[in-house]
Amino acid sequence: MSTEPAAAGSIETPQGPFKTVPQQQEMPLALVRGQPLLSMPQDLYIPPDALEVILEAFEGPLDLLLYLIRRQNLDVLDIPIAEITRQYMDYIDLMHAMRLELAAEYLVMAAILAEIKSRLLLPRPPSDEAGNESDPRAELVRRLQEYERYKRAAEDLNALPRVERDTSVAHAEAGERNVPRVPPPVDLRELLLALKDVLHRAELSGAVAMQRDALS
Repeated sequence: MSTEPAAAGSIETPQGPFKTVPQQQEMPLALVRGQPLLSMPQDLYIPPDALEVILEAFEGPLDLLLYLIRRQNLDVLDIPIAEITRQYMDYIDLMHAMRLELAAEYLVMAAILAEIKSRLLLPRPPSDEAGNESDPRAELVRRLQEYERYKRAAEDLNALPRVERDTSVAHAEAGERNVPRVPPPVDLRELLLALKDVLHRAELSGAVAMQRDALS
């Protein structure tokens, strides 16, 4: 019988080592003195105005759902509908308590989550000829993935330098400069020498007429 210790991530049983499934860790809300903060402190006071700003930061129900999924480091392709629905409804109730104007699309998404949750509790329909089972979450997953792609593209575009936000166009006009032109100090002798030099070069570069002799 081997006395070697069981490998990491496994439990020793009479039938042999049993591998455990790694649990998905929740992302911390913040780091306080180097320690991760996984839950909101009960005695933490958040001013109502600040809470209203946080709730109004979401651009729609898909943005809120994506935030809940990414905050817990969950897989978009395998969403725990029951837990996400509970957290989503907590935000909806909080918006009602804050008397915020709730858009109809938030209520529509709440109804969609409730429908998906109820369909998951019912027996699954038989698979098709290809062996594919219909997942009630498939349409929601597709919409979340599409929304995340557009959101990342918008963030990339927003990170580019923008005129009037990151840079500004400089405008400068050069004023008129009235600089008086002073003639160079040249005497008459220098002018005559320069004229003589010009006439001499003109004679050297004069046109020469050449005639072709007829061959006999």
